Amino acid sequence: MTDEQPDFGEVLQTIGPRLRGLRRQRNATLTQLSATTGISVSTLSRLESGQRKPTLELLLPLARAHQVPLDELVDAPPTGDPRLHPRPVVRNGITMLPLTRRPGGLRAYKQIFPPHWPDQEPDLRVHDGYEWAYVLSGQLRLILGEHDFILRPGEVVEFDTHVPHWFGNPGPEPCEVLALFGPQGERFHVRARPASGS
Repeated sequence: MTDEQPDFGEVLQTIGPRLRGLRRQRNATLTQLSATTGISVSTLSRLESGQRKPTLELLLPLARAHQVPLDELVDAPPTGDPRLHPRPVVRNGITMLPLTRRPGGLRAYKQIFPPHWPDQEPDLRVHDGYEWAYVLSGQLRLILGEHDFILRPGEVVEFDTHVPHWFGNPGPEPCEVLALFGPQGERFHVRARPASGS
């Protein structure tokens, strides 16, 4: 019995169209992608058209720029396991587990705020986007413009991130939050069945 080996020629031929598709999904130009990756516009163009063979040196920065795993760029065969295995990222003491892998568009995270975090005065920030957060456990303090809220499990907020905002955990235990973020300001659409008798 012999294992069927992949046709690497076919695999290489499909990478160019996949790269072009990912770039177009993000509405990015070759010039913008070049600035992000450090790869010349002509090399990117030749990769997308199949005139240049992809190398690991070229694919790694492209995978980072498109925010996809390397195996998605080369169309590795599916493993049959649809579960996500997120790698936690710690930023300023907050643990973030990405729950989505698609580039651009809405992104989902589980965030874990340590107890009594942070230990300094609130520093309100603004940025492009729209955010939705659902408290799973613990307490989440949100300062949004001139409003100051304490959110508890089961409570949710939704706001435009152009409004100055800040999150903190005033409680003695970690606070876990499910967060959805639209980097281009996409709004979230909630559909619900009308209440009976309405």
